[in-house]
Amino acid sequence: MARPWWTRFNQRTTMAESRRRWRLMSEVFYSHARLYDLMFPGGGPAVGFYRAEADRQGGRVLELGCGTGNKLIPIASDGHPCAGLDLSPDMLAEARRKADERGVAVQWTQGDMRAFDLGRTFDFVFITANSLLHLHEAEDLVSCFRSVRRHLAPGARFVFDVFNPSVRLLAAADGVRRRRETFMDPDRGEINVDVTDVYDASAQVTRGTWHLSTSAEPDFVVAPLEVRSIFPQELPLLLSLGGLRLVERFGDWSGRPFAGDARLQLCVCEPA
Repeated sequence: MARPWWTRFNQRTTMAESRRRWRLMSEVFYSHARLYDLMFPGGGPAVGFYRAEADRQGGRVLELGCGTGNKLIPIASDGHPCAGLDLSPDMLAEARRKADERGVAVQWTQGDMRAFDLGRTFDFVFITANSLLHLHEAEDLVSCFRSVRRHLAPGARFVFDVFNPSVRLLAAADGVRRRRETFMDPDRGEINVDVTDVYDASAQVTRGTWHLSTSAEPDFVVAPLEVRSIFPQELPLLLSLGGLRLVERFGDWSGRPFAGDARLQLCVCEPA
């Protein structure tokens, strides 16, 4: 019996094939935009941090991997001219609906953060919520950084956050299905989220499958999700290859300096 298509993603492929499959995986996971927002509601210290950074920089704002606009819509509501780019049409449709509901103007664009050209520069560019980690190849990360560099106005800053890899947690990714969380859906009721994942050390990629279930609908969503780990030592080099310089790195949303045991890498960058 053939294996499910998402279990074959760890086979070595050409770069073009790898990118095509990455797009397909993203489409599966992010095609459930409303459920995504229920699983990962907006708000919290991340929103406050990025709003403050946008205020500090002033001018035009661009978010890459903007999803349903949980960070960008509040920034736009502060009066900043905003643009959001995302690969998923479903996530963008939900972002548009939410922005329209709040009477906020944002330019939403479907596109690939690895290579994009919006025809203008921005004073503040950001990528949040580990969205950068959907880029698995070093070449893709560098290509993204170069695209960002071309869109930075004089004096602009680029800020992003990714998790700080924990060797202990990566080693615990053993393929066993485990409960990740539970959330409430007004239509379906209580939804359980189970995840099975394994860590591919050679690729620095955690390959997971997410299962969403209710008591009446077991596994009504089964979606692959793969994220790369970017270790602290390699990050400045990847940025430099993309024409950027790491100015500051924080370990939490309060601005505490980054340390090895921090859970977060919150990076502030400028053109090199």
